[in-house]
Amino acid sequence: MTLKLKPEVRAAAIESLRRYSDENFEEGLGTLQAGALVDFFVEEIAPHVYNQAIADAQTRLAARVADLDIECFEEAGAYWARRKSR
Repeated sequence: MTLKLKPEVRAAAIESLRRYSDENFEEGLGTLQAGALVDFFVEEIAPHVYNQAIADAQTRLAARVADLDIECFEEAGAYWARRKSR
């Protein structure tokens, strides 16, 4: 699966990277440089973040599925047990 940013998300990421560069480094980044860095981050780093997010979601879902028998349990044969208590 290839990760790809929507054009408006990519543009916002470029602007954010340019602002970060302006505020933290002596030389700022131009739009072309920032765009190249965003593309690099998406190709090289984003898959690691994406894979971790999927693993975290799988862990959470597995825990929820494991709780289904507790949360959705319905006592069987309860009619006669209720009748005896009367």
